[in-house]
Amino acid sequence: MPRKPRIEIAGYYHIINRGVEQRVIFKEPADFEYFEDLMCFYAKSYGITIHNYCLMTNHYHLLIEIQEENLSKFMRQLNMNYAIYFNKKNKRVGHLWQGRFKSWYVTDEAYLYTLMLYIEQNPLKAKMVKRLEEYPYSTYNYFLASEIPECLQQSWIVQNHGNDSEAIIAMLNSPIDMSQLSQMKKAASLIEAPNIDKKPDENKLKQMFKK
Repeated sequence: MPRKPRIEIAGYYHIINRGVEQRVIFKEPADFEYFEDLMCFYAKSYGITIHNYCLMTNHYHLLIEIQEENLSKFMRQLNMNYAIYFNKKNKRVGHLWQGRFKSWYVTDEAYLYTLMLYIEQNPLKAKMVKRLEEYPYSTYNYFLASEIPECLQQSWIVQNHGNDSEAIIAMLNSPIDMSQLSQMKKAASLIEAPNIDKKPDENKLKQMFKK
């Protein structure tokens, strides 16, 4: 069965990708750092804004914003080049990723806000750390740094909170309503392209979101 084309309208997207058979894809600090460098490089190349991310050992979460229909191109470059690096480094062959990355279109500000908390709090949920600042491979500590990395300077948190560390800490440590997140994610999953080579009617989608 042919793959369904993705809808790539401008806006925010929550991206998840996992290692094949849920295997570890980041083994040591150098791996996390290489992925971060690739992500920032291609985000700049494709004019994509990175808002939040969290790299776990066997998967990652990204919250990004696109202005053009280039989400798949960006993700293909990121995943492909990291897989080449990882396979060469570990002398392995075959697929690194479980499959195509999963993406959800962020339909409103409530969903966006909840996603930022959810992504940053992944290490807490997995009981890898007891405090968010203890986890080095997410955007949390970058937002609290004296100098914000270039690829995060346009992020929602930096644009709205600047260097107000107290506000950032309070926001990202807020409790998450998981039932609300589940409903929002379900609604976002309804945005699926039919199996035809046809662009979606953006005006109809906007009207649907308003309802």
